[in-house]
Amino acid sequence: MIIVRSPLRITLGGGGTDLPSYYLKNGGYVISAAIDKYIYTTITRPFEEGIYLKYSDIESVNTVDEIQHPIFKEALKRMQLKTPQIEITTVADIPSGTGLGSSSSFTVGLLKALYSHRRKSASAEFLADKACSIEIDSLNAPIGKQDQYIAAFGGITELHFQKGHMKPNVTPLNMDFDVMCELEENLLLFFTGFTRSANTILKDQDDKTKNNNDSMIQNLDFVKKLGFATRSALKKGSLFSFVALMNQHWENKKARTKGMTNPQIDKWYELGMNNGALGGKLVGAGGGGFLLFYAKDKEELRTTMKKEGLEEVRFHFDFEGAKRLI
Repeated sequence: MIIVRSPLRITLGGGGTDLPSYYLKNGGYVISAAIDKYIYTTITRPFEEGIYLKYSDIESVNTVDEIQHPIFKEALKRMQLKTPQIEITTVADIPSGTGLGSSSSFTVGLLKALYSHRRKSASAEFLADKACSIEIDSLNAPIGKQDQYIAAFGGITELHFQKGHMKPNVTPLNMDFDVMCELEENLLLFFTGFTRSANTILKDQDDKTKNNNDSMIQNLDFVKKLGFATRSALKKGSLFSFVALMNQHWENKKARTKGMTNPQIDKWYELGMNNGALGGKLVGAGGGGFLLFYAKDKEELRTTMKKEGLEEVRFHFDFEGAKRLI
């Protein structure tokens, strides 16, 4: 049996500038942090020939072309299994559609497991690039590239997207260890209960960017500046500045496209800000998922969110990225 885990992530700055429709013309910059919530992928060899897939659904087919799940289908097609006799199971710590990059983490983990199954080595850069190729090039998902790269590399990581270049430069963020510990300790995640497809929200951004919509381009230009400012704040150890930038990210994000928030999320955000939080934003493409707060009074914030029925997901940063466990 092969077991692989791949981490989910939170975005600390610059989110949205990692879509090719934007960064190929303008350049992009994202700071992303892997967290210790994972998608696990297992591969075993069943007794009978065939392809057996177990995820939120169950598939049992004889050929790759019969597979319904698009990522499974494309990934297995690329592996060119001559006589399929494989069983793949995936389970997750966090449900999909919650803004933590689960789809891309799943793709990265699946690829690492498949290459391990074929006894082939695969670097973090290779896995991230192949996952992007599957999701963006083959399946035409209107998504960015931070999720694939952070799932593969892990850590608190800078992704520099240069004009005209498809692949980002990947660099660990050089920040003081004590600052990192304080950041980790004071960031709190609360599940809103809303799930959604990131593709739906990101498609509007992608379409407008491709059509050179001035408002969208200006919005993303500003997000990129916020990303670089976030980098500076974290490297200097100025968490007060980081908190202010979180709030600017959220205000700018709400203006980007319809469906980014709703009255209930806005209510919870205001409650959090008035009861123990210094800064906050919705993680991911928007529309649901998790509220991420930086707390000045963690217990007050936790008590307030618990009264509202929001479950906290406690986490630490992950510094290993996609990893084979067995």
